Amino acid sequence: MENPRAEKVAVVDEATGKQQAADAVIVTEYRGMKVGQLAGLRRQLRDQGGEYKVYKNTLARFAAQNAGVAELADLMVGPTALAFVEGDAAAVAKVLRDAARTNPLLIIKGGSMSGKALSAKDVEALADLPSREVLLARFAGALQAPLVKTAGLLQALPRNFAYGLKALIEQKEAA
Repeated sequence: MENPRAEKVAVVDEATGKQQAADAVIVTEYRGMKVGQLAGLRRQLRDQGGEYKVYKNTLARFAAQNAGVAELADLMVGPTALAFVEGDAAAVAKVLRDAARTNPLLIIKGGSMSGKALSAKDVEALADLPSREVLLARFAGALQAPLVKTAGLLQALPRNFAYGLKALIEQKEAA
């Protein structure tokens, strides 16, 4: 673009900033969805830390290239919307996957996470991950398990010694 209008430059700058600030970006096609359905999807995504935004494909492609994720530009064909994720990308991917299952008009095309391109299958795999809280709880449990086992083993030695000593004393008293 030789002399872009200020409005278009502002939109490209906004989209670039959102892509750079987001933990992940998921590209979807919403062809044929009604405004009410899109509003409901936006509400669900907002609850999970996501923002669902529609940009003109040409401007979104420029923004993707400016943000350093040129692979996203190839996905921007047809009515495209971007889901910007701040926080738990798995939760937002799960909302989009569930919405796509109930509404076949919504198609997940792919995305990017940490500057790397994701295919549609990668986004599906991301949606299958447990939430961040569950993963952290599992990690804490994995760290705690060996410590609990060691503590149990260390307690067993004096406890078994005391039982053996008590049994010996009772045996001597009986004799």
